[in-house]
Amino acid sequence: MLEANNCANCDRAIAGPEQKFCPACGQDTPAHRIDWHFLGHELEHSVLHMDRGILYSLKQLMLRPGHLMRDYIEGRRAGQVKPVLLLTMMAAVVVVLSKYLTGHEVMVAGAVGETAGSSAGTAALQAQLFKASMAVTEWMSQHFAASTLLLLPFEAAAFRLAFLRVGKLNYPEWLVITTFLTVQTFVLWAVLVALHRWVPQTQLWALVLSVAYGIFSLVQFFGGYPRWKSVIRTLVGFGIFMVISTLLIQILVVAVVAMFMGKA
Repeated sequence: MLEANNCANCDRAIAGPEQKFCPACGQDTPAHRIDWHFLGHELEHSVLHMDRGILYSLKQLMLRPGHLMRDYIEGRRAGQVKPVLLLTMMAAVVVVLSKYLTGHEVMVAGAVGETAGSSAGTAALQAQLFKASMAVTEWMSQHFAASTLLLLPFEAAAFRLAFLRVGKLNYPEWLVITTFLTVQTFVLWAVLVALHRWVPQTQLWALVLSVAYGIFSLVQFFGGYPRWKSVIRTLVGFGIFMVISTLLIQILVVAVVAMFMGKA
């Protein structure tokens, strides 16, 4: 049974019915029994409530992204969902939609074609590269959220370098901003996957639109900074990150090839 006179979390005495939260640990007082009314209330306020919650944060992120990021960086976070939660949730949405609407994994590896007249050794190497590329892509698809989180520090470093001495933002703050930018990408990606019958090249369009949305977001974020400079710096940041991520994936592919050849 739930105790009405003491905090259910730390057992501190409740001052009276007017006390809504425990001053020691922040627990609701008194704790409510889990019933249908409680579950409905939790659903409304954690997901569907438009004053706060996931839908509210996603709405603000897509309509007023620069302002939402600025509020979060400057400490106005009361009505916002944590960016990592949004990231993992939207990554799961993209994975589920890709699997059940398109019938294939989130990421599709590009084939390594065999050139005419290539030697047997070259053809064998191309086969190993293709096999390694498929293995890396399959791993990234199966661990989509994890691989995204692993790349975030490099994206944050790229944007911090591109916006060096602009806004006086530190590296952890850029981690938060790039997390929000990645959530935007996943929202756009999810919409495009849902429309894949009418919109071919889903991943390509998701990339193009995410860059455009990133420009819009950072121009809005750096409101007092010249817009054309924000546009150029954003493009530079995306360019640096794409180069870094491509190099990292190629290094991983080469490592997998070396592993395959070592076992041969």
